[in-house]
Amino acid sequence: MAPTDSSKPRRPLSSAAAVLAESADDAAFATTLAKGLVVLEAFKAGSTLLGNMELSTLTGLPRPTVARLTHTLAELGYLRYDAERSKYRVGPRALRMAHPLLAGMQFRQVARPMMQELAHSVRGTVSIGLLDATSMIYVETARSGDVGPHVPDIGMPIPVAMTAMGRAAAATLPSADADRLERNLAGEDAALWSAVRDKYRAGIAQCKSRGFCTCWGEYIASIHAVAAPLFHISESKQSFSINCGIPAFRLQPGQLEGEIGPRIAALADSIRAMADTAIPAAETRKQNKKSART
Repeated sequence: MAPTDSSKPRRPLSSAAAVLAESADDAAFATTLAKGLVVLEAFKAGSTLLGNMELSTLTGLPRPTVARLTHTLAELGYLRYDAERSKYRVGPRALRMAHPLLAGMQFRQVARPMMQELAHSVRGTVSIGLLDATSMIYVETARSGDVGPHVPDIGMPIPVAMTAMGRAAAATLPSADADRLERNLAGEDAALWSAVRDKYRAGIAQCKSRGFCTCWGEYIASIHAVAAPLFHISESKQSFSINCGIPAFRLQPGQLEGEIGPRIAALADSIRAMADTAIPAAETRKQNKKSART
């Protein structure tokens, strides 16, 4: 079957549930498959063991439908049934889905020793994130000692709008994609977008002017962060950024912007050079503007 018409406006793909809710009139959309993915997405940190009734409540799907889906997913290995508790947990086969994606990001292996060095130096965390709709997904991380209440882990999502990592990734996007992301952020949570829009745009501007942006406890009050754009891969439509998060009590006045910001920007430069990857789209636009003036 031919793919969906590319001229159709793209949905904000924030979750399988959001897409399912909007796809009733799409004859090419596999509803049963989407419902199975909705069930899988219900399993998150803090909700690792769920029964059919809980899944029905979380997903809005009827309990008999959930029961068929969980049985099928368990038979396939994507869920595992706990007979003592009459509940399900994510099965090991789900990890197989992540491997092809992570294996295509070979720059992570190049970056990790340098990330660990910086994390140890500042006693914080250093992580690479991949833009996914209105979230950032950690794809590599390094940390040193006690880093406070937020401990990044591979596969963990954080919001784009409220984080330095998200704003730095947005700075790599081509103009049309950057505009679409703003529309998706506004459509997903209009009140939140109204509250953070100016800071979000200021962060992108800071990335263009200084190579990094800062975030002062917006996502987690006790953690301050700085992030730099990495690159946008047009073929796979993947946008990456790198951040450094530090417990607020460890920071000296002016340290985040004066010391750690330039260091994360320099680390991003080193990763791009070693990965032989093009400079961010935002920097390309900046250079083009300079060329046009001269």
